[in-house]
Amino acid sequence: MPDRLKVVDASALAAILFAEPRAEEAAALLDDCDLAAPTLLRYEIGSVCLKKLATYPHKQRPLLEALALYPRMNLREFEVPIPESVALARRERLTAYDAAYLWLAQELDVELVTFDDTLRRASH
Repeated sequence: MPDRLKVVDASALAAILFAEPRAEEAAALLDDCDLAAPTLLRYEIGSVCLKKLATYPHKQRPLLEALALYPRMNLREFEVPIPESVALARRERLTAYDAAYLWLAQELDVELVTFDDTLRRASH
């Protein structure tokens, strides 16, 4: 794995894609890094976009344009074994979704970039 590989979760990537308040912080944490994530990230980003579309219907065009950037993020997606994700979720008291990010970071032995406090605590 490259020296600058990091696992990124939906909270950090959505901040960048949708110009959220912590976008600059996320960009700095991920600057000049290769990114990895479980395959579920694409669906979580889609879910974030759907929520934003419902909340800000007048921003449909920029939100959909932001979503269209996802495939260009040069992100390596990995399948995470469900039994391992569930076991880790039980041990760390996480959702199976969050545990997938943690499992991948542990498996690749790289940093996990997240703005989720529970997930961040579990990763340290």
